[in-house]
Amino acid sequence: MRHFGHIAPEVRQRLFHQEPCEFSADSPARLLSAALGATLYSPATRPRLADDIVKQTGRGVVSMVLCLEDSIGDEDVAEGEENLVRQFTELAARENAGGAEDAVELPLLFIRVRAPEQIPDLVRRLGPAVRLLSGFVLPKFTEERGMPFLEALASAEAQSGRRLFAMPVLESPELLYRESRVETLEGVFRAVDKYRERVLALRLGVTDFCSSYGLRRAPDMTAYDVQIVASVIADVVNMLGRADGTGFTVTGPVWEYFRVQERMFKPQLRRSPFLEGQAEELREALIEHSMDGLLREITMDHANGLLGKTCIHPSHVLPVHALSVVSHEEFSDAQDILRPERCGGGVLRSQYTNKMNEVKPHRAWAERTLLRAEVFGVANEDIGFVELLAAGIPA
Repeated sequence: MRHFGHIAPEVRQRLFHQEPCEFSADSPARLLSAALGATLYSPATRPRLADDIVKQTGRGVVSMVLCLEDSIGDEDVAEGEENLVRQFTELAARENAGGAEDAVELPLLFIRVRAPEQIPDLVRRLGPAVRLLSGFVLPKFTEERGMPFLEALASAEAQSGRRLFAMPVLESPELLYRESRVETLEGVFRAVDKYRERVLALRLGVTDFCSSYGLRRAPDMTAYDVQIVASVIADVVNMLGRADGTGFTVTGPVWEYFRVQERMFKPQLRRSPFLEGQAEELREALIEHSMDGLLREITMDHANGLLGKTCIHPSHVLPVHALSVVSHEEFSDAQDILRPERCGGGVLRSQYTNKMNEVKPHRAWAERTLLRAEVFGVANEDIGFVELLAAGIPA
C-alpha cells in the first residue's frame, strides 16, 4: 500500500516531486509509525465490516481501528467479538480467492479492546486470519492499567507467531489533573519503554479529557483553543515525544464534526489558495462540512509535534493526508541541513532565500521531515494542499 495509491499514476506524477513509498504491515516499525496517517475508527459491530474496510482502502485509508470499547454498548461486546472473527475470516478468504492480480489490498488493521484478556482470546479465535491483524489499541493507558495489556500482547504474539503492535491511548483523568500528571506520564514512559519494540504510536484521547470537565469544543475551535487540553498535549509531547531517541510517535486528537448546521464565527479557510478553476467550490464544500476547523487543527498538530490523527468519518482522511505531504520548500531545507558536508554545523540561507537554516538545531526537524517525505511524498513546487485535496476526492 501507499498514500495516495488510490489515485491514477499519471496524476501522482503530476502532483509529486517524490512519490510516497510503498509499505506493508511487515515494514519496519519506524516507517509504519510515521505512515499511520488518518486512522479511521469503526465500531466492531458493523454487519458489513469487511466490505467497509475494502471500500475505505479504495479511498485512501491505510490504517483502521475496529472498536470494541467506547463506540459500542456494554451489552454488544460479545456480538462485536463474534463479528470481528467472522469479518476477518471473510477478508482472509477473499485474499486467498484470487491470484496476485486479484488480491484484496487491506489497510493496517487494529482492534481496540476493553480488557487485557480479550487480546489472547481474540488472537486464538482469529486463527489463520490473524495474519491480517497489525495489533491492538489499549484504552485509558497508565502504568498500572497498561502493563497487563502489554503483557497480554507479548503473550499473544508468542502464541500466534505474528508481530503485533500496541497503540496505547492516553485519555485517563490522572493525565489531565495537574497534581498527578507528571507522575502518571513518568509511569506511562516506564511501561512503553519496557515494551518499546511493540509500541507503534501513542494516541491522545481528547474527548475523554474534555469529559472530565464537562467540555466540548465547537466546530470552529481546535483542541489547542481549549487551554486545559492544550496543556496536556504539550506535556505529553514534552515527556513522551522527544526527538533524542527516547520519544514515540504521538498522534493527533479526534475531530468530532463532519457537518456544521450553524456557524458562530467567520470561516477560517483563506480564499487565496482556492482562487483558480473549481477550487472555490472545494473551499465552500470544506466550510459547509466544518473542515476548515479540521484543517487548522491538523496544522496545529504538526506544529506541536504530532503526526497522524484519529478519525471517525471517512471525509476526514484526505485532509489529514494532504496536509501531511511535505512541501518542496520543506524538503529542500531538510536536504540542505542533512548534507554530509554540513555535519559540523553552521548557518546557511535556504534555497528559497526566505529563511535561516541552522544545521545543528534544525537537524532533528530535518530528519523527521525526510521520514514524513518518504511515506507521504514531496509535492512539486507548484502544488499545494488544495491540488492534493482535489485530486484525491473520489469521482
